[in-house]
Amino acid sequence: MGFLDGLMGNASEVDIEKLERELEEVLIENEQIQSGYKVLRDSFVFTDKRLVLVDKQGMTGKKVEYHSIPYKSITHFSVETAGSFDMDSELKIWLSGSNEPIGKLFKKDSPIEEVQQTLATYVL
Repeated sequence: MGFLDGLMGNASEVDIEKLERELEEVLIENEQIQSGYKVLRDSFVFTDKRLVLVDKQGMTGKKVEYHSIPYKSITHFSVETAGSFDMDSELKIWLSGSNEPIGKLFKKDSPIEEVQQTLATYVL
């Protein structure tokens, strides 16, 4: 992921082995990471049990919030692919009890279809 993409809020895919090392104390026994995406220092990770949002805070990023969302809490989601003039794709996830979706931008060549398939696998 380029620095400019990060500043623009675009997400890029992260290596699963790297995520496993970073989240080894967060994941439960037998929980498997399916895919993960990063925006600057923050990331969101799809496991076989939940969606984990990782929010690194402060100047150093040593303070980290891990937000776990069980797939059963996701009421619906949408994926918008990039077009000729629109340079990014977008993912929106709605949670039960919340009116506003969680939104993430992906650069044009990101695997947004894979994200949709991962969500569909665990939500539907």
